[in-house]
Amino acid sequence: MIVGYARVSSSSQSLEAQHEQLAAAGCDKVFSEKRSGRTTDGRDALTDAIDFVREGDVLAVTRLDRLARSVVDLHRLIERLTAKRCGFRVLQQSGIDTTTSTGKLTLSILGAVAEFEADIRRDRQRDGIERAKAKGVYAGRKPNIDTARIETLMAAGMNPTAIAREMGIGRASVYRLIRGTNLGKAHIAVAIFSAHQPLPASDS
Repeated sequence: MIVGYARVSSSSQSLEAQHEQLAAAGCDKVFSEKRSGRTTDGRDALTDAIDFVREGDVLAVTRLDRLARSVVDLHRLIERLTAKRCGFRVLQQSGIDTTTSTGKLTLSILGAVAEFEADIRRDRQRDGIERAKAKGVYAGRKPNIDTARIETLMAAGMNPTAIAREMGIGRASVYRLIRGTNLGKAHIAVAIFSAHQPLPASDS
């Protein structure tokens, strides 16, 4: 069985041309959606198409960029199809077909390119971190804030500004964290109560 997948990037575009080409190629069923192709996340029709195909089926698209926008994403999707013993076919762009020997060769080259692309990305990230460290601007991952420590300091009577200075974090972070604690609620209640107390009468 040949299963088609069609995609356009926006609701103003038409899927009709892709549907016609896929029907002409013998597709028995076509999954389609109007969604950006920058990532495979959130593309429900694509997920449904891959879940639908069974061993011996072929997933067809009109162009490679209808399926994925990066070699890594494309290779990952084709690996999922291969694991299900399904083929992959592109109608245009030299007609890639992984059910043929030439298509299998193309797939192996694609895998090598995907690995190469991933290595380049890792190298760039590593180089960026090294440059940031050399400039003294790389701090690594942000440390987890010790909420228990904040509560202890509050119980000792320390105000949010002093707590922020003591722990080396922003005052806004302190306020955000204490807002949900019992001590924080008590602190806010006292502040509100104090603000509404009448001034003491003057002796004069």
